[in-house]
Amino acid sequence: MTARKKVGIMGGAFDPIHTGHLLAAEAARDQYELEEVWFMPSHQPPHKAKAGVSGEQRLEMVKAAIQSNPAFQPLDIELRRGGISYTVDTMKQLLAEHPAYEFYFIIGADMVNYLPKWEGIDELVQMITFIGLQRPGSMLELDSLPEFIQDGVVLAEMPLVDISSSLIRSRLRQGKSIRYLVPDAVYDLMIRSGAYGIHP
Repeated sequence: MTARKKVGIMGGAFDPIHTGHLLAAEAARDQYELEEVWFMPSHQPPHKAKAGVSGEQRLEMVKAAIQSNPAFQPLDIELRRGGISYTVDTMKQLLAEHPAYEFYFIIGADMVNYLPKWEGIDELVQMITFIGLQRPGSMLELDSLPEFIQDGVVLAEMPLVDISSSLIRSRLRQGKSIRYLVPDAVYDLMIRSGAYGIHP
């Protein structure tokens, strides 16, 4: 019997993508022997305000950020579909297109406790495995989750990196440097495109 291809999905607004996203994806890929990780910018996350730049700009930043890692690939499925980006709709589409793949959805530790509120979570845990990334010093309590969700979550450790997209946007508004918080290729792209009002 041929083993199913193991693919991780790293979803998010990526507004903008930063070094922490890349470290998290690599930690999940390494610990669960994922053959690929697909970076999927959302069109409109269910519980977040509209992104600061267009979907096309966020996708271009994702492509720039991951270009040096052959295991990382961009995925524009939610941008093409438009509307609110519900993971359950996305995974149904991906499984229909790739029935032989085994999908893992990579999320931060802070998101694990919100899984009971995810749209279609009862269907999602039947389709995919969630990888919850926990930072040093943080202990996830899966026992607090409904049992049918606990069975669909595994944990991975990641380095302590305190970077967020909101931090980067805040620093940009204050005119502070974001060098090395985002990959150089993303920084260069921001300057060329004028994303977030950044200038040389």
